Formats: sequence, structure tokens, C-alpha cells
Amino acid sequence: MRRNPLTLALLAALAASPVFAQTAPEETPDETALLDAVIVTGTRVADRTVAESTAPIDILTPEALTATGTPELATALSRALPSLNFPRPAINDGTDTVRPAQLRGLSPDHVLVLVNGKRYHPGSLVNVNGSQGRSSSPVDLNTIPISAISRVEVLRDGASAQYGSDAIAGVINIVLKGSDSGGSVNARYGQYSAGDGEIAQVGADAGFALGADGFLHLSAQVGQQNQTDRARPFIGTPGPTTPPLGVVVQRQGDPEVDYGSLTFNGEVALGEVFSFYGTGIYTERDALSNGFFRPAGDARNIPAIYPNGFLPQINNVSTDTHLGFGVRGTLANGTSVDVSYTYGTNELTFDILNTLNRSLGPTSPTEFYAGALEVEQDVFNLDFSNQLDWGLAYPVTLSYGAEWRQDSFTQSPGEPLSYALGTFANIPGAQVFPGFRPSDGGSFDRRNVSVYAGVEGEVTERLSLGVAARYEDYTDFGTTSNWKLSSRYEFNRAVAVRATVSTGFRAPSLQQQYFQSTATNFIGGVPFDIATLRVNNPAAIALGAEPLRAEESTNASIGLVLQPAEGLYVTIDAYQIEVDDRITLSENLTSTAVRNYLNANGFPGLGGGRYFTNAIDTTTRGVDIVGTYAWQLQDSTLDLTLGYNYNKTDIDRVAANPAALTAIDPTALRFGRVELARFEVGAPRDKLVAGGVWKTGAFEFAATATRYGEFTVLFGNNPADTSRDQTYGAEWTLDLSASYTHERWRFTLGADNVLDSYPDEVLFANSTSGQLPYSGSSPFGFNGAYLYANASYTW
Repeated sequence: MRRNPLTLALLAALAASPVFAQTAPEETPDETALLDAVIVTGTRVADRTVAESTAPIDILTPEALTATGTPELATALSRALPSLNFPRPAINDGTDTVRPAQLRGLSPDHVLVLVNGKRYHPGSLVNVNGSQGRSSSPVDLNTIPISAISRVEVLRDGASAQYGSDAIAGVINIVLKGSDSGGSVNARYGQYSAGDGEIAQVGADAGFALGADGFLHLSAQVGQQNQTDRARPFIGTPGPTTPPLGVVVQRQGDPEVDYGSLTFNGEVALGEVFSFYGTGIYTERDALSNGFFRPAGDARNIPAIYPNGFLPQINNVSTDTHLGFGVRGTLANGTSVDVSYTYGTNELTFDILNTLNRSLGPTSPTEFYAGALEVEQDVFNLDFSNQLDWGLAYPVTLSYGAEWRQDSFTQSPGEPLSYALGTFANIPGAQVFPGFRPSDGGSFDRRNVSVYAGVEGEVTERLSLGVAARYEDYTDFGTTSNWKLSSRYEFNRAVAVRATVSTGFRAPSLQQQYFQSTATNFIGGVPFDIATLRVNNPAAIALGAEPLRAEESTNASIGLVLQPAEGLYVTIDAYQIEVDDRITLSENLTSTAVRNYLNANGFPGLGGGRYFTNAIDTTTRGVDIVGTYAWQLQDSTLDLTLGYNYNKTDIDRVAANPAALTAIDPTALRFGRVELARFEVGAPRDKLVAGGVWKTGAFEFAATATRYGEFTVLFGNNPADTSRDQTYGAEWTLDLSASYTHERWRFTLGADNVLDSYPDEVLFANSTSGQLPYSGSSPFGFNGAYLYANASYTW
């Protein structure tokens, strides 16, 4: 549905937030200071700036992150970065609560997330439903509160040789506030023009001095987000097993979320040489989403409990903790030393509400505890760096170190009634989400050690070179070695070129290896279990599952850096990323041949299942263009920005069915066209962000226009029937805001998607009889215009 003309969106380029600001100090600097900001991501050189970087890097200021009405870090990043895709899936179980984000069109877990330069733990959820990012187990970016952030550095380049696993698409380094004085209090409120989705949030932070040179900075944030709903009434022939006519009984939209966070960041001197530092983040998010409506006459309902049918709900509580401590300093010989320990954990619980277990009859409970997922991560780092004088233009930086890491994953079963098969009907378990069974539960862990070394520096006044290598040994899949070469040549102060080439990897997550869930289906009146199987489950092995291997990548990029005029900065970076052995969840293997084989070979009652496997090779090619221009007017300033990303992924190989599966069922389909399309056309191939901010006196006016390219969703795995496939057209959104500053107070009124743009509606045949009109793959969601007000006081 198109509601805003292209011309209006283009006019928005005259004023938008400076999202591509090339630094992130806590006060708003001029453009020269932005380009001269020192970066800490992707390099171990102590004084390298954004303008001197050998790889593309964006630095997002606090002003950029809070320039829109969203309280979510992932949403703020997606609006600031053209290369980041963050759709808003609905009716996808836990994925509604923990939504995955994609950088450069790759998997959500191909991005390494750091906090103050230290590895941040992943989320416990593995995405197994029909959303972008299916099969991935990424970091939940929304567990990190925006109110605690000083800046975000986004390295758009492979960096496994520097940081280890996951850094295939890039690295997101979140730097926490760390001042020893001052602070702020802020409040925001907003809602969608449709009258729902209210968001209320308050936050505060303050810095305190510790001794002569130390500091402790504390932050707190608490808020509530009400659900949105764009579902519509049922359109069809009424009957006992259909929803009622003229009444909205389904819900399609964002979940209801209550959230709160506490953060600390501090450092204190330990004598003359060393200092002790620590960081901590605690976040709890309580989210309520839903499944599909069960009509009154549906076989899954008990009219004595729900005479009008029911909409089952999923209540996820995500509890997240990150703690990091270390000692660092510089020895008398100039060697910098950093010894640190980082701990992280995420637990996601599942409570099923407004539901029933049909097999238990009229006495069935209507609420069930369905189990929990939890990950833990322990990391010890020992890092060194030296400045070496090799007689070159400047000293080079030698960096080296070691890391020990332990990961663990625990899956806890639900209460017995959440998965029980009673005597009243052959439909066991809590409706919408049967509980994890004891046979699904378990605890698993692994360890790995790594060593790395790198040298980088200015070989001449114009040429910068870098080389890095890393070796890792994992207790599950074995060893891997990776390397990286980087270079930058400056023709003059206005023109420079840069290039990198590297190899990388991503270790298979424990969730992908060991997550298991089981549901019971009745086939011909006989109950059979259909399972998402662990890769070491004997039934999975019988169907061809093998131990998961690391995904391996080769990255290459070349870029042009232009500063042709005062205040104008432009970068153009082309890239190619080849990823082999990508880990993917198979289709459900449930044919009669599979069922008969399993039942006859030691697996009675198992009707089939699916499993994770290394099966797909892809090549992603694209280009990033980023431009900023600071225009100094007579009595005001106008900062203009432009960002564009084009990104195309091609599947190079799909592994043939393993011999074990072929022997059972020669016609078995392990990967259908619906899943393969998510890799190639499921996300927009291009995205444009244009805008600027005009500051005059105490006023600031901003706008951002964003164009999201088209994407495609396929329906059904029969290649002969494409009638329900759909390509969604490109769409523009426009964000506007106006701010007024009076002494220490700042007030903002704004509107995101002010022209109320919506994606194309889905084909009626795919809309559940008209009830679900929008696709969960839409890159900007389907909630419409959002109006908000912010107020803050800073000291």
C-alpha cells in the first residue's frame, strides 16, 4: 500500500539526523572533529582515526541513536545504517520477542557484537520458524539500553583474524558512557497513528569520580511498549470451524513488552602503572506475543472452556547479564597489557497463556510453563601491543594475545501437562507451543583456545599496511586458521583508496547443535512425534545428519575515500563475501518412507523430523556509499547525509541429500525453494537513507527519508505452482522531528514514517482469509506512522 509520493520523500533529503557521523563524542562536534575521531574497532593502532581507517567503519553518536522515537537499539541501527536489515516478524513464537538483524544480507549470527571491545554473549533463542534469519542464533541487540551508550562503531568488513568467530559480515562495538561527572534524565512517550503501540520510557545516567583519575558511570532505563495490531476480520464462508464474521479475533503486530536495564562502567587506578576496569549490563524484557486463533468449533478447542474460541499467547521473559572485569596498563618498555574476564548469560522462558491442552478435557489448565533456554559464556583474554620503530615513516604496532572461551547451552523441560497426552483427544500439549519434554532437555558445553598476532602501521607518509592471523582450537569441531591483509594509500588529502582481503569463520552454535523440540501429530489416527532433532540424535543420524562444521568465509573489499572540499566526506566501498558450508535447518522429513524406516529401525512412534546441517554455499556482492557534508551558513548549520547499500546474494551450491536419506526416500526434499529464497531475495537488495539536520539558535529541525528496495516471499515448495509467490514493491518512509534547547533542557516532537507508509498487502490467498494483511519480512514493519515526544535534562 503506497501512501507517500516519491517527490515528498526526496525532499526529505534536505534535513535528517547525522546518522553517518564519523565519530561519537558526548557533545556534538563539528565535521572536522568527527573525521578526526580515534576508533578502536578493527584496529589496534592507538591513534587511528575514521578518515585513516583501512576498512569501512561507521560511528553512530548518541544523537543519531535517539534521533527517532524508537527505544530499541536494533531498530535505531537499522534506520541509521543502509546495510542493516531489521524486519519485524509476527506470529513466530520466540522470534517475535528476539528479532534477528542482518548486516550486508548475511545471517544475523554472522555479526560479532562487542561491548567496550569485549565479546558479548549470544541470545539463547535459535530461530526455527518462517522469518528472515531462520536457522540463526544471534545476539539480541535490544538487551543493550540506548541510554547507556556513548557511541556505536560498526565495522563493515570481515574481522575473524582479529576477533575470532562470527565476524564475517562485520563487527558492532558498543562503547558505554564513561565520564566521571555530569549526567542526564530523559523521558519519552509515543504511539502509532492507528491508536495503539504506546511506548513510555524513562532513563537516567550519571558519572562519578573515583580517586584522582578514576570514574564510575551508572545508567538505568525502564519502559513499557504496548502491542500493535493490524489484523482484520475473517473474510470467507462462515462455519463452526471458522472465525466469526465482522470481528477481529487474530492479532498481527509487535508484542507487548515491559523492560528495564541497569548498567555500570568504571575504571580506577592501581598504583602508577595499572588500572582496574569493569562493565556490567543487566536487562530484563517481559514480552507477550500470540499464535493463531482457534475458532469455537475447531477440534483443538474445548467449548466449555472457550465458548467463543481463543487466541493463545506466548509470554517470553528474557533475562540478560553481561559482566566484564580486567586490569590494563603500560609497562616501562612500552608494552601495553590488558588481562580481562567477561561473563555473559541469557535466559529465555516460555509461559503459554490463554490456551489449553485439548487432550486433558474440560479440566485442562489454561496456562502452562513450557520450559526455558539458557546460554552462558566465559571469556578470558590476554592482550599485548607494542610500538616498534622499524625505520619507517612512523612506528608500527605489533599486537598479539590469547583467548580462552567456554560456551554452554541448557534446555529445560516444561511442566508435564504442557506436553502431556491425555485421554480426551489425540491432540497433546499446550496449544500454540507444546512444552519441551524431558527428552528434549539437557546441558551442553564446549571450550576453545586461540592465539593471534598482527602488525599494522604507516609504511610511508601515504601508505598504510596491516596483516593479522589467528589460530583457534575448539573441543567440538576442531581447529581453524584465518588471516587478513589490509591497506590504504593516500594520493593526497582529498583522495585515498583502501582494500582488504581476509578469511573468516563462524563456529556452529550450541543451540544449532543441541536444540530439540517435539510435537505429536496424528497420522491415520496413530500418534507420531515430529521433532527438531539434535544433530547427534540417533534418529537424525539415521536421516543423514552429521556433526556440524564451522562456516568458512573469504572476504574482499576495495574502497575510495574522498574529501574534495571542506566539510565534505564520501566513501565508496565494494565487497564480495563467499561463505561455504552455511548452517541451515532442513525441511521436515515426514514422508511415509521415512516414517516406516524409523519405526522399523528402533524409533517407534517417531514420524520424522528436521535437523541443522552444513549444506549451502553463497556469494554476496555489494557496494556501500556514505557521504556527509557540513554546511556552515551565516547564522546556522546544515548537516547533510546520504547512505546507500546494494547487496545481492547468490546460492552457489546446495548439498545433495546424504546417502543415508537417499536410501530411505530417493524423493526426499531437504531444502525447499521457500527456504532458499530467503537467502537470495528475502531481504531488500538495496536501501537508501538521505537527509540532514538544520540547527539555528536554540532550534533543531531534522528529517530522514529512507527507501527500502523490493523483496520476495515464496509460498509452497512445489516449483510448478508459483501462483502464491509475491514480490513486494519498494517503499519510502519519512521521519521528521523538531527540537528546542533551553539551558540544560531539551524538548523534541517528532514523527517516524510521518506519511503513514505501509508495505504492499499480501495476496488474499496468503492472508489467512483476509485476517493477516502484511508480510513479517517487511524491512520497516507494518505499523504505520509513529508520533512521539522526548524531554531530557543534562548536567
